[in-house]
Amino acid sequence: MTTTPRYLPRTIRLDTSDLHAFPSAAEEGEWAVSGAFAFADADPEEIVGAWAQAFRNGLLGTESFGWSTFAAVALIDPLEAEQVVTRLARHFVEVYGAPTLAQALPVAREEVAFAASLCDGHPAGTLITVERSMDDTGVREHFRTVKDSRGEMHAAIWEISPDIDLDKEDTGT
Repeated sequence: MTTTPRYLPRTIRLDTSDLHAFPSAAEEGEWAVSGAFAFADADPEEIVGAWAQAFRNGLLGTESFGWSTFAAVALIDPLEAEQVVTRLARHFVEVYGAPTLAQALPVAREEVAFAASLCDGHPAGTLITVERSMDDTGVREHFRTVKDSRGEMHAAIWEISPDIDLDKEDTGT
């Protein structure tokens, strides 16, 4: 019997680069999984451009199914965790051709359990990143964590504002 995860990675945006780097960027605050399954049958020669960036450094959001460079360890409600599993299983049926939702659910549960294992032993707010490569045996993943050096919980220390055009003349208004 699989236990319900207490913590899962949740996408976070430290700047706007994900909006430009990936074929589709995850929204901030989506529960995330590794997403390596998206590349399981890929021809390495065809992983180029934005897809190459998603392959190398993307974590997959489970609402938009867009990509994020960073995710933060976050507490998840058991009901919400089950919704993540169901949403991912539906995605497996609709996008990857799983025969039925019933057959996709155990695989989705395994993906979510793996994502939860990335959070093990880390306090809420710890950032998670991935580096992927491909060799003759398949996709290889290496995960890194970035902890707040002050030992404090994650808190907003800046806000993101839109880029400004420095070439525009200041009209003084």
